[in-house]
Amino acid sequence: MKKGILVVSFGTSHLDTMEKTIDVIEQDIAQKFPECRVYRAFTSRMIIRKLKRTENMEVDTVEEAVKRMASDGIEDVVVQPTHIINGIENDRMMEDLMENMSCFQRIRVGKPLLSSVDDYKKSIHAVMAETELADDEMLVLMGHGTDHHANSAYPTLEYTFHALGYNQVLVGTVESFPELKNVMAKLEIAGKKKAALMPFMLVAGDHAKNDMAGEEDSWKSQLEDEGYEVRVIMKGLGEFEGIRRIFLEHIEETME
Repeated sequence: MKKGILVVSFGTSHLDTMEKTIDVIEQDIAQKFPECRVYRAFTSRMIIRKLKRTENMEVDTVEEAVKRMASDGIEDVVVQPTHIINGIENDRMMEDLMENMSCFQRIRVGKPLLSSVDDYKKSIHAVMAETELADDEMLVLMGHGTDHHANSAYPTLEYTFHALGYNQVLVGTVESFPELKNVMAKLEIAGKKKAALMPFMLVAGDHAKNDMAGEEDSWKSQLEDEGYEVRVIMKGLGEFEGIRRIFLEHIEETME
């Protein structure tokens, strides 16, 4: 049977971060599983349209990628999302896959980044292995956040950081709970006046550049207004070797 791996990402229109994250993840997968042909799909139709308009770059939706694989004669498929949580984007991906299962003899789906207790621990160690903090500095991570019940992943993540001994790490989200005000309340309790800001997202794209580190009304500007000394670590999770390894492990688990 001809084998293929479909790598599904939310996507980004920022090519600089795409090259360092999504591209590298796909290259790692191709290298690790040479018997499989690797395909790409994005779940954000808005990003797909924008890339076509601004970069003349074609990216498939999940449905289009599945049909492309079928027409290429792929019969055995593993789908690996690069989503951080089991949220809305992952649900949509699953719906698209369910509708097209009959295209293949076998289709298996890997898990998003934060799916088991082990995943949380490995993700945390992967981030901290490549992140240096001063003694008087707090690391503030910006997650995306969602109104899906999977948003509980973010408070769980912060709790797990602390349980593993990384007490100088706080987690907030752009679009849900915990909010920046919750993070700032904890920063005040910690009594440290230095903060390092980093996205807890696959790519360091729009949210990281604007909502987190922008000049106006960003997390950076609001923290500076409160007297914090802020530095920005503009690095998406896809740039961390340990994070990419978790996605490879999820593919291996699925294949077993």
